[in-house]
Amino acid sequence: MVDWWVYIVEKREKLYVGITTDLPNRIRQHGATEPLYQEGPMSKSEALKRETVLKGWRREKKLALIARASSQQS
Repeated sequence: MVDWWVYIVEKREKLYVGITTDLPNRIRQHGATEPLYQEGPMSKSEALKRETVLKGWRREKKLALIARASSQQS
């Protein structure tokens, strides 16, 4: 089974949500040093479902998710 990741990066002042199997490489491709948010590992079907959910959120809700995740890491 391949591990998939859901991530959020800021790109051109917008929050971009995507999925990948190679998170470090994908983040470099976006020109970022690290994602603002990440979830995983998970199956591809789970990642696709979660990506769809996150893409449907307004910016404010995504920012709240990012803030909550970063406060849990501290």
